[in-house]
Parts: sequence; C-alpha cells; structure tokens
Amino acid sequence: VQLVESGGGLVQAGGSLRLSCAISGFRSVSVDYTVAWFRQAPGKEREGVSCLMLGSRRTNFADFVKGRFTISYDDAKNTQYLHMNNLEPEDTAIYYCAVDLVLRPSLHPGVYHNWGQGIQVTVSS
Repeated sequence: VQLVESGGGLVQAGGSLRLSCAISGFRSVSVDYTVAWFRQAPGKEREGVSCLMLGSRRTNFADFVKGRFTISYDDAKNTQYLHMNNLEPEDTAIYYCAVDLVLRPSLHPGVYHNWGQGIQVTVSS
C-alpha cells in the first residue's frame, strides 16, 4: 500500500492550498474504507484534521478547521483531497494522509495503519 501526498508549500495567511493523496496498492479502495488527514507541528503531537467515510460520505472535522477546510475523494483516481481555505499561521505543520478500515469517522491517529510520508505546509503571517 502506498500513499503519496502532494500540493503542499508556502502560502500567506488568508490563502488557500489543496493537498492531494494518491492511494495505490489496495486491490480496491472499497466503500468500507475511511480516508483521513492529520497534521503534526514541531513539538506537538499528531492531530486529526478531517476524515471521510467512502461508503456513506460522512465527514468529520476538527473544530480548528471547521468552515475553512473540506475533504473529498475521487473514486476514479483513488485520490483524496484536502481543500484548505483562509489558512492561518497556526496551520503550519506536516500534513499526513491515511486510510484504513475504520467503521466510524475517527480522527484518532491510532486507528489508521496506512500512512503517507507527509508534506510540509507553511503559512506565513
């Protein structure tokens, strides 16, 4: 299983970025899976940002991104996206995508066992 993030970089506060995560190696990413995004800032623990259950399309968002970030999944491309708007310096972190057979919209990193390598997002003030 391989997850490859792209789309990170440097952006000014108030700007937008779209992160992508291409998933390969599964025989098929079926509707039983949940895809998710996490982030980890220097000196802090990894925290959940958002997740999407592929079957029900039910989503979950951390309070600190509600109203600013959205999550989506392209079934044809087996790719998940994190659309980040109105970015703040506090959003600066390494962002990770994850996928697993999670039967609820969990933002706990411990329930995911398939991870991307991470991508840096830096928001300048």
